[in-house]
Amino acid sequence: MGPTARIDLSALGHNLQQARAFAPGSRVYAVIKANAYGHGMLRVAPFLAGADALAVARVDEAVQLRQAGIDRPLLVLEGFFDAAELDAAAHYRLEVAVMQSEQLEILRQRPLTRPVACWLKVDSGMHRLGFQPAAVAAAWQALRDNPMVAGGVGLMTHLASADDPDDPATPAQLSTFRQLCRQFEAPRSIANSAGIIGWPEARAEWIRPGIMLYGASSMLGQSGEQIGLRPVMTLQSRLIAVNHFPKGSPIGYGGSWVCPEDMPVGVVAAGYGDGYPRHAPSGTPLLLNGRRVPLIGRVSMDMLNVDLRSQPQARVGDPAILWGQGLPAEEIAARAGTIAYELFCGVTQRVRIEEINGQG
Repeated sequence: MGPTARIDLSALGHNLQQARAFAPGSRVYAVIKANAYGHGMLRVAPFLAGADALAVARVDEAVQLRQAGIDRPLLVLEGFFDAAELDAAAHYRLEVAVMQSEQLEILRQRPLTRPVACWLKVDSGMHRLGFQPAAVAAAWQALRDNPMVAGGVGLMTHLASADDPDDPATPAQLSTFRQLCRQFEAPRSIANSAGIIGWPEARAEWIRPGIMLYGASSMLGQSGEQIGLRPVMTLQSRLIAVNHFPKGSPIGYGGSWVCPEDMPVGVVAAGYGDGYPRHAPSGTPLLLNGRRVPLIGRVSMDMLNVDLRSQPQARVGDPAILWGQGLPAEEIAARAGTIAYELFCGVTQRVRIEEINGQG
């Protein structure tokens, strides 16, 4: 049997409470885009009842939630791309982000079954999506004058470098957005997880926690555990072989790691075919029987090797944790030169899902 991803649904509610504790005066869009960061969008949505609303990236994600019976306020962070998606947003009562003039034009021309609620997105410095500050007033007025737009248009922006508390880009973005908002009476939404954790000035009327809901910190050099978060996903497998090799034996593809002495080597049933990062270097930790052992050699599609010198008593069938409870995903990601987001989103379909604490 290959890896299992244990999804601790009770941890979601705990992490949501932690987000609220950072920003007690804010309302919450719980972000469940990209299949809830690999945790299962339809699985987690019912366990985020403590949020004021949910947010996804794309209209089709929101439609899937509606068709599954999720009757919560739903924000589409990328908005609509064409008239058909706008029609779907109106039909399914979705809130949409508006960030470019083409969307304003579709809204102007398209008769809808009901008005749609809109957030006007401002490019305060990330330079990805959003109206430039000089264009915001005209876009705002176009939305306010359009009978197909529900009242109370909000203003939102996104922070590019909030994960680094020393980066001057975030104060600059916050200043730009704050000055712009003085012109309008509107609810504001700024903070992603990093903004919530690291930047009190970003905790406006609405916050948008994402990765922190799943137990990982988005701040550089910090784990979720350090700020009271609980991992929702624990990726685990088992030892499927224990071998003994003499000094000088090459291990795995390319023989990139060589035994420095006579030693036991274990094989764990997990690899990049399951979503474990192929470029994780030797020395990346796993938890075997609750204790750390280092990865050695290259990660294969279905297997990886571990140094058993610290656990010579290890046996076939012993449990191994790849990340999660007791082993922060942020640490594994840092070793592999990536981020926890990618680890979570990269877990493949062949990994078995086991839900725990579903009554929590």
